[in-house]
Amino acid sequence: MTLGETGKAAVEAARAKAAPTLSVVVPTYCERANVPVLFERMKAALDGLPWEMIVVDDDSPDGTSDAAFGIAAQDRRVRCVRRVNRSGLAGAVIEGWMASSADFVAVIDGDLQHDERILPQMYILLAAGRGNLAIGTRGAGGKVGLSPIRRKLSDLGGWFFRRVAGAHVTDPMSGFFMIRRDIVARLAPRLATDGFKILVDVILSAGGQLEIVEVPYTFRKRMAGESKLTPLVALDFLGLVVHHATGGLLPIRFVLFALVGAIGLVVHIATLTAFRYFFGASDFSAGQVVATLVAMASNFLLNNEITYRTYRYRGWSKLIGFVAFAFGCSVGALANIDIASFLYRFNQTWWVAGLAGALLSVVWNYAVSSNLIWRPRRRG
Repeated sequence: MTLGETGKAAVEAARAKAAPTLSVVVPTYCERANVPVLFERMKAALDGLPWEMIVVDDDSPDGTSDAAFGIAAQDRRVRCVRRVNRSGLAGAVIEGWMASSADFVAVIDGDLQHDERILPQMYILLAAGRGNLAIGTRGAGGKVGLSPIRRKLSDLGGWFFRRVAGAHVTDPMSGFFMIRRDIVARLAPRLATDGFKILVDVILSAGGQLEIVEVPYTFRKRMAGESKLTPLVALDFLGLVVHHATGGLLPIRFVLFALVGAIGLVVHIATLTAFRYFFGASDFSAGQVVATLVAMASNFLLNNEITYRTYRYRGWSKLIGFVAFAFGCSVGALANIDIASFLYRFNQTWWVAGLAGALLSVVWNYAVSSNLIWRPRRRG
């Protein structure tokens, strides 16, 4: 039997079922204008299949969930889960999957950049037993919707992932894929709810037990809504890989905090070097104060966007968050300055003294950040 005949048989069997055989999960944040468009496109693409669209919205202030509920009131193929006081793309996807009873579940962004027209092809491949994970792959010529930086990050991420994971996946940074629901139900307890790159987490958590097929498509340009991704997603990707490489021994949040701390060390030493260059080497303590403040600011901004993104500060609240962060870490900063200055007087090796003081701040800041600064709260 050819693939086409097998696929037709699978579609006919799906039509005979009353319940959806495919659930397409759409994680959203500020995508009110895109949700109705995506639904209309999916109706055309999935015509003939019993399917549903599950919108999982992170309590968008633009009323995305209202738009989804409005469509759901008219068409039972749409469901909406509004998540209050919690957020995160990976967590939203997992909740959508767990709310499904279909044989297959997919995830597609709500920004219209993914091509929903390949969903039937992905479904037929999985239903025909040609694999249990189908990935929508942005081919070499299909990344027109990516900025140059994101294109380079995607290529670098794919190269790195193939060498670390040993899995030949062209586009592990993809957020568009379909998988059997029984597989994700088994993997769900091991998946991280923080992060953007849930496909990486799924593949690494499965431990080489997935049969992967890839379906190429052309990545579209964003038309409306708020992008969930920035170049900082590279750290999130690296954190997931390190977490799995240690067998889960190091929590992802700790890995991310350590990576941010490493960047903070570079910022600290670079600032201290610049201070000595412009103002001379006579007043080391003043240089250490300036370097500490600059590194503290960079650490706050990076941790706010990466490590603690679920509870991140937005808009003007970032200033309040930074003040709280600076105040909470003041003890570590003072110890940093005192210890670094003492070591400098002791051996006159400025970079060793600066590094030791900065390391002390990293340890203290992690404890303060995790317990006092970023915590579950109502979103402003």
